[in-house]
Amino acid sequence: MPSSRSIPVSNEDVYILTFRGKNELQGGETGLSALALELMVLIDGKATLAQIRQRLKAAPDDVKITQAIQELVLQGHADLARNQLTQSQEFIEFFSEKPAQPSDAALNQAKTEAESGITTLQQHGYYVRIVMRPAARRKPQGGEVILVVEDDPTLSKFLRQYLEIEGFTARTAANRNEILLGLRHQPPPDLVLLDVMLPDADGFNILMRMREHPQLKTVPVLMLTAKATRESVLKGLAGGANGYITKPFQPDSLITAVNTVLGIPKDLFGRGSRVE
Repeated sequence: MPSSRSIPVSNEDVYILTFRGKNELQGGETGLSALALELMVLIDGKATLAQIRQRLKAAPDDVKITQAIQELVLQGHADLARNQLTQSQEFIEFFSEKPAQPSDAALNQAKTEAESGITTLQQHGYYVRIVMRPAARRKPQGGEVILVVEDDPTLSKFLRQYLEIEGFTARTAANRNEILLGLRHQPPPDLVLLDVMLPDADGFNILMRMREHPQLKTVPVLMLTAKATRESVLKGLAGGANGYITKPFQPDSLITAVNTVLGIPKDLFGRGSRVE
């Protein structure tokens, strides 16, 4: 069995009890410690570990709680909520339903932004929403996961190879089933490049369903479009897209848009193996 030290724990993590954990908690006998049982009672799939620590009146860096969480995960009694939610049958059913249409407020806000967005998109080949850029620049860890949703095999292959040269980890999907697999795969994507036109799915519907899902609603999405029209830009912005990239595109424009959305500083652009 791997050491509990091998499992990273963050105070921002949200945990959920597994089927095994629920049975253990409801059973008459248990070999778990009192602290582990107390943690299992407080784990609800909504509270972060920091909030659970507060309820226990424990310090943010209390080692005993960290170790107890790690043991619960190792023993299969608990797991990260995002893992359980995306692995369930409900996840597939969730994406089978039609999304709710954007609210009037979202449409009105997007109408104003769409005017400047379409101009920038046509001039530069990409547009990134100011309101959806990260508040703080972060130091990239390297290997950020990007899910490329594109049904053209040649373009999909090029995107994957180019992103990997730039230091990212790229997955590809060409249809609805592959999209679901890509979203369920752990770790979850840090960014999705989402084609608007797909053979058996509507890119806008996928976007809006992601924005309604508790574990995917904050994943950045850049729409890939061959038609830079005001209507398509408006629809994407109202649905929660972080920006647009036109096809065909300049590779440098693509990487600039990706890095901007991920919050990677400009001085670290081109951090892969590409020779300048």
